[in-house]
Amino acid sequence: MYVCNCNGLRERQVRAAIAAGATRPAEVFKANACRPRCAKCVCEMSEMIQASREALRYAAE
Repeated sequence: MYVCNCNGLRERQVRAAIAAGATRPAEVFKANACRPRCAKCVCEMSEMIQASREALRYAAE
């Protein structure tokens, strides 16, 4: 599934960037050597980052 249509970023690419340490959408773009264009995907990326943080927090408990 595409998360960012402008850059052709798929969910697995975004998740890989998050797993590698991206904590903001800007870092996800940087990890994939691209820049935000229309920025419609930024909210979805932020949600994915937050969900990842919550999963790690629950796993640590």
